[in-house]
Amino acid sequence: MILIKPNFEILSIMNGKPFIEPLLLIEQAGRVCYKSEEAITSKSSKEFTRLRIKQGHESIIEHSAMTVKFICDRGVTHELVRHRLCAFSQESTRYVNYKGGCTFVIPPWVDIEEGEYQESLAPYKLQKDETSLLWFQTMQALEIDYQILINYGWSPQQARSVLPNSTKTEIVVTANFREWRHIFKLRCAKAAHPQMREIMIPLLEQCKELIPVIFDDITY
Repeated sequence: MILIKPNFEILSIMNGKPFIEPLLLIEQAGRVCYKSEEAITSKSSKEFTRLRIKQGHESIIEHSAMTVKFICDRGVTHELVRHRLCAFSQESTRYVNYKGGCTFVIPPWVDIEEGEYQESLAPYKLQKDETSLLWFQTMQALEIDYQILINYGWSPQQARSVLPNSTKTEIVVTANFREWRHIFKLRCAKAAHPQMREIMIPLLEQCKELIPVIFDDITY
């Protein structure tokens, strides 16, 4: 059994590098609305985009997009795929066979190190935390159950019925900037699920560094 923490990787930001370029595309598209293309300069895209977002004219930021690969648990992806204006490609438990061992994502409220756990005994630090110990033992038991079912001839799509939300999955998400703003506002908020905030807040902070203006006003 392998236990990991969630993580993400930005695979692509539309219109290439450097990362300031998406703003140039947004300005070029947005100025068509006002027929003010002559006002474009080498430094105008930041302020133009900032003012349009402040005015609520967010349709223009749909002209650029970002693709992110998430490695997280299936409970998180159940929420992610509810965002309809996205493209999703997700690891399939119907076709992927985990007979060699399962990987589970450690919830932020379980204090345990990442790594491979082959022994039946739980780490010492869990011995004094009954609920975290229960989670650890449940993951061990479900991995064993899954492998037994596979060995008895069940297909992966049948055996997956015993896998929990904590099962690690990978999902690639592509959305335009306007939809990413919507995702961040919902999924970084205080009321969002802790595991969703665990991965979305760091992604938001990285986006603020890489893509000027677009996400600067989003707080959590």
